[in-house]
Amino acid sequence: MKLFSRLNIFGRGASKSSVTLPAPGVSDSTINAAAEGPSDSTEVYKTIAEDTFVGASSNPAKVDMVQDEKVAHTDGADEQMLGSNGVEDKLAERRDEVKFIKGDHQNGDAKIDIGTVNGGKPAFTGMSKEELMKYANDPFWVRLRWIFFVCFWAIWVGMLVGAILIIIGAPKCAAPQPLPWFKRGPHAKFASVDTCKPEDVQVAKKLVSAGAIYELPAALTYDVKKPEVEEKIKHLVALYQGSDTRVILDLTPNYAAKDSQLVQDAIANPEKRSAFAWVSSSTSLPNNWLKVGGNRSAWEKVGDSYVLSQFEDGYYDLKMNSTIVRNEFGDVLKHLVTLGVRGFRLKNTKFFVLSDGLEDELISASPKAFSLGPNDYGFFDHTQTTFQSGLGDVLYDYLSIVKNASDEAFFSVAEDIIQQQVYKLSKAPKAYGIDLPMYGDFVKALSKSKPDNSLNKHLNNTLLQADEGSWLQWNFADVYVDTPQDPSALAMFLSLLPGVPVVAVDAVEYQNVTEETYRQITSLRKTASFMHGELTLYQADPLVAFSRIKSGNPGYFVIFNPTELPQASNFTIPNNLPDKMTVSYFSEQYNNNMENSGKVAHAGRVNLKELRVAPHSSIILTYVPVVAE
Repeated sequence: MKLFSRLNIFGRGASKSSVTLPAPGVSDSTINAAAEGPSDSTEVYKTIAEDTFVGASSNPAKVDMVQDEKVAHTDGADEQMLGSNGVEDKLAERRDEVKFIKGDHQNGDAKIDIGTVNGGKPAFTGMSKEELMKYANDPFWVRLRWIFFVCFWAIWVGMLVGAILIIIGAPKCAAPQPLPWFKRGPHAKFASVDTCKPEDVQVAKKLVSAGAIYELPAALTYDVKKPEVEEKIKHLVALYQGSDTRVILDLTPNYAAKDSQLVQDAIANPEKRSAFAWVSSSTSLPNNWLKVGGNRSAWEKVGDSYVLSQFEDGYYDLKMNSTIVRNEFGDVLKHLVTLGVRGFRLKNTKFFVLSDGLEDELISASPKAFSLGPNDYGFFDHTQTTFQSGLGDVLYDYLSIVKNASDEAFFSVAEDIIQQQVYKLSKAPKAYGIDLPMYGDFVKALSKSKPDNSLNKHLNNTLLQADEGSWLQWNFADVYVDTPQDPSALAMFLSLLPGVPVVAVDAVEYQNVTEETYRQITSLRKTASFMHGELTLYQADPLVAFSRIKSGNPGYFVIFNPTELPQASNFTIPNNLPDKMTVSYFSEQYNNNMENSGKVAHAGRVNLKELRVAPHSSIILTYVPVVAE
């Protein structure tokens, strides 16, 4: 039985087991012959029942193995081994595969690999159901199951609570903030503070303006604390009290009158003269600088000194980067904010910084007129008195003063900055030292009867040079008085570009455009596509067009025809633009300039490929972008 047990152990193991068996009953030649045979040869043997051998040895090594189908016995032992019933029958049904694997030739060992044949499967050795049920009510296993049960639900609830806390505590995507009031616009441009009147409020209301701009005379810039000047400012602010329009002042801070406190302090104390271009104890003119736009020297004699006076006689130029001037003008700005002024636009900013070397101006390579001579202002290039390096930093200094006085106030310029790079910060080359730059002559080009060049390229260059993303002032005062373009068409087109329209109330853009048009413009400017949308220009000369759209919002497609004939909208339509769009608004004279077949109606549908735009007109279309599949 030990042999059978051993074979059963082999059968229960892995699919193959290898052991080294000594062969004491076999001659060395037989072993060697078996070892020298092919390693993959397989011989099948039948097991011999233990009880058939009387006095069988207990040593498994002494049990003989009989080769099946190769060795025959005639003494009837095979019938006994193949018994017809009992344990012998079951054992006879089992056939084990025995492999002799070539071993060590020197020791004469061989390995035998025993496995099952005829698809035999290892016996199941797991616990039965009856055996498992013995532990069903065992206290230890009951307790363990409850521990696992409680732990599972505790972990599940913990993950649920954690997920909820993450959702609640995660920073939310901030909704886009509305534009500050001075970017919403438009702004109404009036004359002097001295001429303000109650009727101005109604004019500003017609334009639906966010700001009302008035000019403070240059002589009063540093006198705002005087009672009579202060009273004028208070009266102006009171006019717009209760309305949505805020007061903006145009200031000229770069020169002061000879009777001002600044000049008197400089005359009395030489240390105060650093605020001016002041040359002491000089018997001759310091250089060839001339009056702005004039033909005589810009230097005035004060005692035994010369003081620079580029503008009006009796007014002396200030160095706006001087600490003395910074403190003085900073006080002016802060005092005006306390009086209710919420915006400032500065004039003459290109003259704010002067060359300390006081070198002569050089002759201009391209004078404004060939008839000019060395005594004419336009004969020189004025690199010593205008657009000096560091101007942007100087302006930013004053911008900081204004923002600290009121976070809703704004600070900008009243004129074209021309050399935009000078107005940027030295430490942030893409940032301006002002809020709303005014740059380029696109407004003039748009209002011409026959544009000199492609308006699309002109607009693209203007926006690129001003830096992409800049919010510009569009000065409607630049529109030609005799323009053939419909003023409402110009207003619509310019008002949807990134920037703020500045509408002079004595210009054609106010006089020839209805209140309804400006209300339509204002409603469009409040949409997300205008405030935060992307601008894309489209080429279709002679037409000029652009789109404004923000993801998740309807887009606007704006087209302007500057010619005197209807023009087909032969745009190269990208994949994200649909062929058909909805008419949102159009200029006041659009249908009057178009034959019946080309007239449009509000909320009507038009095919962009078939649309013909009326002459001297603008049309605004609404669309939903096509989602690429």
